[in-house]
Amino acid sequence: MNSRERFLAACACTPLDRPPVWVMRQAGRYLPEYRALKAKSSFLEMVRTPELAAEVTLQPLRRFALDAAIIFSDILVIPEALGQGYKFRDEGGIAMDFTLETQAQLDRLDATGVATRLDYVGQALARVKTELKGERALLGFAGAPWTLATYMVEGGSSEDYTRIKELFYTNRPFFNALLEKITAAVIGYCQMQIRAGADAIQLFDSWGGIIAGQDYEAASLHWTRQIIAALPKDFPVILYAKGVNSQLTDLAFSGARVLGLDWTVDLGIARKIVPGNVALQGNLDPVLMNTSPAIVRRETAGLLESMRGSSGHIFNLGHGIMPTAKIECMEALVETVTAWK
Repeated sequence: MNSRERFLAACACTPLDRPPVWVMRQAGRYLPEYRALKAKSSFLEMVRTPELAAEVTLQPLRRFALDAAIIFSDILVIPEALGQGYKFRDEGGIAMDFTLETQAQLDRLDATGVATRLDYVGQALARVKTELKGERALLGFAGAPWTLATYMVEGGSSEDYTRIKELFYTNRPFFNALLEKITAAVIGYCQMQIRAGADAIQLFDSWGGIIAGQDYEAASLHWTRQIIAALPKDFPVILYAKGVNSQLTDLAFSGARVLGLDWTVDLGIARKIVPGNVALQGNLDPVLMNTSPAIVRRETAGLLESMRGSSGHIFNLGHGIMPTAKIECMEALVETVTAWK
């Protein structure tokens, strides 16, 4: 069984001798080869250039025995393709080209042809697919509609998400019209990634936890269900919803084959709650990658032991790897997982 087969078998909750391992947001400033590339090209240039995006995607796989690659891109390519561009603020964080406020702005967002406008991502996927030669799994991804809407309505990164929540509660027709456009765009985008060779799609609902739990279905999960239902039957979809731990049962019946869990969830307890035909992914605290190899080995082994005897586990961090992560800690993580029996 090669790495790709191992990863897909875990998605299907097939018993394995060890879980496959990959790391969310594999590219990052913790790799010197990434920093060297970043010195020559901006982040957005790398995202939009298939050759560079493919190179960044492959960099972690040349160093570590990972079972899957996730394409180098950004969730905000969807708003950009709809007509609302983005950039990075000098002081940090995201700034959209404008704050979505009026009906006229909403009407100008165009969900038709989004997949064509994002063909550079498809080209990057095809390049990586060729390089992997069927030996490792290749993941595409997209932002969940609610998370994308937060950036669009807030005008970028936010500390309190006041605008998007006020919109949800005070102007549901506007909110629903926006989410309908985002959902249609994400469906077309994910379908394009599958055609380009993605073995699985991960949906990131990074800001799912900011809405009140009783409103998560209407604000977010309702739209995510539509995306999953529009993809090929039984295609592996990984749903990662950060901070939505009280909604595990609802997430398990979203249609996703795999639930990604953040580091605040006890993985062993989650395995008892989530139906056995839904795999779990996670969930080591990313901060541990800033500590020492010994600590990483200890905590990784403990997490693996909590899942002993369980099927359908993909080892991962509980969120994206940090730029401050130590290479020796990453090596210790991968070595511990691949040697585990």
